[in-house]
Amino acid sequence: MSTDRYVSPLSERYASREMQYIFSPDMKFRTWRKLWIALAETEKELGLSRNGVPVITDEQIEELKAHAEDINYDVAKAREKEVRHDVMSHVYAYGVQCPKAAGIIHLGATSCYVGDNTDIIVMSEALKLVKKKLVNVIAELAAFADKYKAQPTLAFTHFQPAQPTTVGKRATLWLQEFYMDLEDLDYVLGSLKLLGSKGTTGTQASFLELFDGDQETIDKIDPMIAKKMGFEQCYPVSGQTYSRKVDTRVANILAGIAASAHKMSNDIRLLQHLKEVEEPFEKSQIGSSAMAYKRNPMRSERIASLSRYVMIDALNPAITSATQWFERTLDDSANKRLSIPEGFLAIDGILDLCLNVVDGLVVYPKVIEKRLRSELPFMATENIMMDAVKAGGNRQELHERIRELSMEAGRNVKVEGKDNNLLELIAADPAFNMSLEELQKTMDPAKYVGRSKEQVDNFLQKVIAPVLDANKELLGVKAEINV
Repeated sequence: MSTDRYVSPLSERYASREMQYIFSPDMKFRTWRKLWIALAETEKELGLSRNGVPVITDEQIEELKAHAEDINYDVAKAREKEVRHDVMSHVYAYGVQCPKAAGIIHLGATSCYVGDNTDIIVMSEALKLVKKKLVNVIAELAAFADKYKAQPTLAFTHFQPAQPTTVGKRATLWLQEFYMDLEDLDYVLGSLKLLGSKGTTGTQASFLELFDGDQETIDKIDPMIAKKMGFEQCYPVSGQTYSRKVDTRVANILAGIAASAHKMSNDIRLLQHLKEVEEPFEKSQIGSSAMAYKRNPMRSERIASLSRYVMIDALNPAITSATQWFERTLDDSANKRLSIPEGFLAIDGILDLCLNVVDGLVVYPKVIEKRLRSELPFMATENIMMDAVKAGGNRQELHERIRELSMEAGRNVKVEGKDNNLLELIAADPAFNMSLEELQKTMDPAKYVGRSKEQVDNFLQKVIAPVLDANKELLGVKAEINV
């Protein structure tokens, strides 16, 4: 680790080595060389010739393949200092290693042939890794939801006590948002196409010259390159670059996942404050330098922090897409070098944290039950009122008495600091004609969670199980947190 210059925390602290490799120089420049090989092979296979003599030979292609991986960075770097052009510097460096093929490297192409096609390939690989981790987050959450599907807990609206739910049902709310993200990711990943090789303004004019105006042959170039690079298609039309709206769509996928992770992490942080649910806390972990007793939700806080970055980062590609002039401008380049890789590195770290947190979530049923029972008398009043009406009471009169007694019990709790004594107050009121023992029988939390358990079962079986089965080869990922 360098100590005398800035190093991105996304690399040093948060992102996995796997994601870092996808955005590494090795991945980038090896892909450039694969694209140059694919172009040369395509041109040869389509019969590119001059005066009946093939322009590209098998010997040249074999030479290119022999040096597809061993990039001479020093030569490319020295050349770039002279010519100030990264693509032409690497064309030159590749040619130094491949003297027989030097003259046919990049034939008919423009810089975006390697730059933009590589960007699509890199984003595709990065989305595959994101999908892998997202599927595992979904699997972990599904297991958690199933385990606690029948555990009653106090639900909140406006962070005020509301009708009870279950711990598992609440987890399905987090799970459903990640499932929606997976749907969006699958769509965008499945719709990614290569730029192909369309020339400086997207007209394929250079190939019209190379192939002597043979339209039928030129139509075969992009599909052949796409197939060689593992893609189904190229975008049918383009300027010099693929539409920057593609980057916007990809960044929006990352922002959507970040929003889902942020929401879950906020809920966990609030639940940890209530001492109902707690994220993993390691044996020797320190929560505070001053307060030794503290157990801070640092992983969930980090999820929220990184998620805000990713959500804001999605604005960069959108603004770039909106401000491209005609067939292209270069103000997309510097911004793109930052926003796309760092968005992926950050979401990679977020998903690792999500895996770690959900896998180790600790639930405290006794604390949950205590809080629920302290609020349950208020929530049971409708049932109590119905029972009293069935016993001969007047619904409107009983409603008013419940309101008055609830206000008194609430005042005892909030002003006097006493326990909730609403049941005792109701039992003492002759209008209800119910004993305290009868009232306490209505206090079973399971009576007030509605169809929470059944909803969890239905959701996991009908929605999540098919997704996990379809992606079972991706399961089994365990996250390692660096710090």
